[in-house]
Parts: sequence; C-alpha cells; structure tokens
Amino acid sequence: MSRRALASALAVATTAAAGFLVAIAMAPAALAAGTGTGYLRTSGNKIIDSTGATVRLTGINWFGMETDNKTFHGLWSNNPWRNQLDKMASLGYNTLRIPFSNDALKPGATATGINDFVNPDLVGNTPLQILDKVINYAGTKGMRVILDRHRPTAAGQSALWYTPTVSEATWIADWRMLAQRYAGNTTVIGADLHNEPHAEGTNPNATGACWGCGVESRDWRLAAERAGNAILAVQSNWLIFVEGVSCPSGGLSNVWDGDPSNDESCGWWGGNLSKAGAFPVRLNVANRLVYSPHEYAISVYHQDWFDEPNYPANMPALWDGFWGYLYKQNVAPIMMGEFGSTLADPKDKVWLQELMKYTGTGVNGMSFTYWSWNPNSGDTGGIALDDWTNINTEKQAILQPYLIAPVGGNPTTGPTSAGPTSSGPTTNPTTSAPGACTATYTQTNAWQGGFQGNLTVRNTGGALNPWSVTWTWPSGVTLGSGWNATVTQSGTTVTAAAPTWAPSLAAGASVTIGFTANGTASAPASVRLNGAACTS
Repeated sequence: MSRRALASALAVATTAAAGFLVAIAMAPAALAAGTGTGYLRTSGNKIIDSTGATVRLTGINWFGMETDNKTFHGLWSNNPWRNQLDKMASLGYNTLRIPFSNDALKPGATATGINDFVNPDLVGNTPLQILDKVINYAGTKGMRVILDRHRPTAAGQSALWYTPTVSEATWIADWRMLAQRYAGNTTVIGADLHNEPHAEGTNPNATGACWGCGVESRDWRLAAERAGNAILAVQSNWLIFVEGVSCPSGGLSNVWDGDPSNDESCGWWGGNLSKAGAFPVRLNVANRLVYSPHEYAISVYHQDWFDEPNYPANMPALWDGFWGYLYKQNVAPIMMGEFGSTLADPKDKVWLQELMKYTGTGVNGMSFTYWSWNPNSGDTGGIALDDWTNINTEKQAILQPYLIAPVGGNPTTGPTSAGPTSSGPTTNPTTSAPGACTATYTQTNAWQGGFQGNLTVRNTGGALNPWSVTWTWPSGVTLGSGWNATVTQSGTTVTAAAPTWAPSLAAGASVTIGFTANGTASAPASVRLNGAACTS
C-alpha cells in the first residue's frame, strides 16, 4: 500500500525473467478449523476446503518484499522472524497475504535490512529463499498464504498491470513461475493478481484500468482472465483473487466540463467491483474466483461519505454498491485484501467497527486480510507496534471477535501487549506414559560458529499430553533459539517442551522442532519422547 486516493480526486504519485525452480519441502496440510484441509475452492459466496467444509480466511498483510528491501520488513528488529509469525497465529490470524514486486523475483535479487544476529538463518538467502522459509513455517502453524503482486518494480505501484519496463508477458511468466514453485504446497492457496488497479487521465481521455470497457490494453477484467487462466494452466488448485478498479471507466471524472456522462461513482484504488456483476471474470477452471476489494478510512483519504449526516448508517449501502452485492447475491466470495487505519480520527474507529459487523460473524462471514502487521505503514500503522513485538490493543480488540485461529494458533480471548513467548527456563511437563518414537534430523543451514536444524519426532506409541522431547549435544554446543516448542538447555541436555497451544501429540502424529545453535554442527543424539528412546 502506498496511497489509495479516491479516483475522482487528483491522482497521487506513490512510492523478470521466470525464477529458477527449486524443490520446496511440502508444508503440512492445514487441518480443520479456520483454514480447512487441502486446497481450497469456492461454492457460491463461500470458500470451502477439500472436504466441503466452509473456510473463512481472517488474515493479515506482512509487507516489505515489494520494496527496495525485497524482503519482509521488521527482519531488522530484535524480534526473530518466527516469533512474529508465532504472534500472528496466536492472535488468530489464519492467513498471511504477502506483497511482492517483480524486482524481488529477478535472478540476482538481494534481500536487505536483515538483523543477522537475530535472524542468522536468513543471512545470504535470496528473497525467494526467505519467502520459502516464511511459507513453510507459516504452514506448520496451520496458516495459509496468499501471494500479492503488489508492484511491478520496487519504485511504486502502477495503475495498469504492466509498465514500460515490466510487460504483461513478464507479469504472467513470473506468476507461472511462482505457481510451479509452490505446486503441491497446500499452504500457498492463491494469487492476488495485481494490487490496486486504478484510474489515470481525465475522462473522456482515460488511460487507467477500466472494468468492462473492452479495451484490451486497459480492461482489467480481461487482463485478470488472461493471467488467471495462465496460472490455472500450471496450478489448477489455486484460488485467483481479483481486485476491483477505482473508476469503471479507468479515468478521473471532470466535474467542471458540465457533461454528466463523464461522471461516475468512483471508489478506493482496487475497491470498485460495481461492474463485476455485469462483466464477471471468466476462468477456465470452475470454482476458483474470489473478488478482493480494498477499503480504507480517513487516515488514508477523507472521502465525502465520511461527512454524510447519517454516517455511519450510510456505509452498508456504499459497500453493497461497490462490492458487497457480489457476496449477498451469492455470485462469488469476497476476501477484503486490505483495510486499515491509524484510528487517529474518532470516525475511523466507528468505520472499523461497522465494517467488521458488515462482514458478518463466524465461519460464514466474508474473508479478509488486515493492513497491516507492519507498524511502518505511514497512513494506517499496524497491529505490531514499533518494536515489532508488542501490539496495538485498540485495533486488535475490534478485530478479535472476527478472527478464526489456525490450528495451533490458540487465539487470545482479548488483545494482549505481551511479546513473544520466552525461551527461558521452564518446568518440564508431567511425563505421560512413554511410547515408542522415531527421530529424523535435517541440518538446514550453517555459518561460521553456528548452525540451524529441524528435528522431527514421530509418536509411534499412544497419545501423549503433554509431550516433551529431549536430546544431547556434545560439550561446547549451545542453544541459540528454538521454535514449535519451549526449548531450553541444561548442560549437554536439551529439552523441547510442548507449547501451550499444542500440548498433545496423537498416536502416529509428528512434531518438528526447529532450532539454531552455537558451536560445531552436531546432530541431536539420544533423542527421547517422554522418556522413551527414539530410533532414527
């Protein structure tokens, strides 16, 4: 997000080749609850999983990969990247929308702004390799991921899906590359094709994105069909998220020319789907289309409707006209890709409360991804505060009743300003009846003076609650950080205790404990699950 000015106002200036395919470790399929099982599809105005169960995506945006850093913002903070995802999941955000630019996908692209002390496992990684890690870890939390082509280049957004330096062919080729890269990884559920198509030029000399005008170089609906069908040709399981425009004509209204034929109802960039009913996006694979409008408040731009005498009672009819009718008429699901505010203006708090009520409660409500996790979004701020650890409790309190946590997310009953769970000493859980187990270790990274690995332990005995894994390291190897458990070390013995959000380990189930360590790279030895020795 840079700016989302009303298209009838003055336009505001704002701030490729297909990548090398790599083998991606398939993240565990999301299970039940908020994000469902397997790949997702649509049925009328609902998103459903592979079993037919209704799914509501209640997510958040984590931006940065679309900027000059070419990777997630906040990696410079003192809060490790996994802890930030842990926090998102624990608050109830079950989906992560990830903006990127085509610059970040280019061969030789470099990720910057990384605190190498806090995030040593990201040092030397390309933007795509960091994206791989975030996706795979989000998958272990039960979260889903939507990829958002936010900008053609890191320089800024564009009204059209192509620019003089990034062609439509490049746009589509990069999407096909991503679809192939994450094929089989059910954490990644779809493509938000292009962020915030919008009007440029003054009518009747429009040069921006229109909807249904039939001009191939400007009709966003036709472009979305071309890109969506190209993606589905290589990855038929993905959802295709299509945003709106700002003015259906693709041009700004000239209110001074006295010609009412050039005037029309315009909305936020990407937020106007008023013509999608008459001119729907047509995809070659059925049940894959999700409309994804954007919606903002006064902190982004002071729209006329915020000053109507019947505000906020006027807002539901406005939302109906721009995009809500698609949901209410059972045409297609709605997934609000962006909405947010600093809440500095009292009207904005009312706006957010009314908007959330409009989306509906429970699993049958409209899906959404809030803008943003990042505190450094200039006109909205974020859920995270400037330390990237504590949270904005006022915003979270409004969103909380509508959040459906991922499996393992264990949402709070209300907002909290607490930081990530400490990895300091804890009391070991009570040992359950020990069962047999197997242990598999993979070293995932190494650097001078340290290394990173994943230890997967499978419970081949009876169900355990709580569970605890122990192992030993040679003298001189010390724990750096751990995740998916509360990991501590005493002497040469390391203990990974079950986290509060996932205390049980069913028969036949596995847990993967990740860690960084200091010293010579060494595989865990003498691995035990609740006291029972594991075989390798």
